[in-house]
Amino acid sequence: MAKRDFYEVLGVPKNASDDEIKKAYRKLAMKYHPDRNQGDAAKGAEEKFKEAKEAYEMLSDPQKKAAYDQYGHAGVDPNMRGPGGPGAEGFAGFGEAFGDIFGGQRRGGGGRQVYRGADLSYAMEISLEEAAQGKETQIRIPSWDDCETCKGTGAKPGTSVKTCTTCHGQGVVQMRQGFFSVQQTCPHCHGSGKIIPEPCTACSGQGKIKKQKTLEIKIPPGIDDGQRIRSTGNGEPGQNGGPAGDLYIEIRLRKHDIFEREGDDLHCHVPVSMTTAALGGEIDVPTLHGKATIDLPEGTQSGKTFRLRGKGVKGVRSSYPGDLYCHIAVETPVKLTEHQRKLLKELDESFKKGGHKHSPNDKGWFEKAKDFFS
Repeated sequence: MAKRDFYEVLGVPKNASDDEIKKAYRKLAMKYHPDRNQGDAAKGAEEKFKEAKEAYEMLSDPQKKAAYDQYGHAGVDPNMRGPGGPGAEGFAGFGEAFGDIFGGQRRGGGGRQVYRGADLSYAMEISLEEAAQGKETQIRIPSWDDCETCKGTGAKPGTSVKTCTTCHGQGVVQMRQGFFSVQQTCPHCHGSGKIIPEPCTACSGQGKIKKQKTLEIKIPPGIDDGQRIRSTGNGEPGQNGGPAGDLYIEIRLRKHDIFEREGDDLHCHVPVSMTTAALGGEIDVPTLHGKATIDLPEGTQSGKTFRLRGKGVKGVRSSYPGDLYCHIAVETPVKLTEHQRKLLKELDESFKKGGHKHSPNDKGWFEKAKDFFS
């Protein structure tokens, strides 16, 4: 039975991000894990669990994923070889299918070895408001332009690039070992198939000059700390005509003065005076979209939490926004005047006359403390 497409197995598109692939696998792993499926459903669940595990192992590895995207199952299955049997042609097909895995290389035009460019990472710090609402911004990243001195050839002006005499421009050489013939990258030209007798002094024979370029970046609303945005083809350039790598922009949330984000939910601590907590009343609290009002009941204790539904952040892949949790912090007055001290003492005396009814947790706490010391 033919294997299903790995992307189909996980239920994600071919342009899915690393986070989307990971979340899809976790969902399937939880659903089909052998410990969660017993009886008649166990066999079918086990097969689907193994299928999802194999798909994730391939698509979560950048090099294996590149090989699979280019060659399909033949690119990641060691039992599938190129045409021509076990001789030299068979090993050539093996090298083509697995080039992206071992060393990141593959066969190019004219037999040269071409290499995909390395991926780059860029850390971007944004505010909580920008993460919640999304934004468009610009960043400066390194780029590589053709050298103006040598016009991109890598050779000193007045000289030319020569064909490698070791591999005759193929970029690979045949190494025979008994009955087998194995291809290896040419050690003389390093797979380019060309030799530069006199390198250009401006670019050291690279043919490219490192510069800076401005890139337009669109940050989606609801992005969270640690999530990444992929900019395809904006990594380092490939070698010998190979594709460029990708640029990964990692989001880092700047610490907020009021809110702390936890997934799609927000948390904040709301200071309340002792009298307001005792008497109750309405207080205004901030949200990302303006003010909201909380009705404090009489006798509100410190640590009491109020939940404001829908006042959090709507995540990138969420259907609805999270909630805002307001944690009440009753403040003890400081720097009292003599008159205020006198009033508080009088108030305290009146509380004591009322027994424990004014302190709901007082009696229980002292009884527990008494049992502890006894």
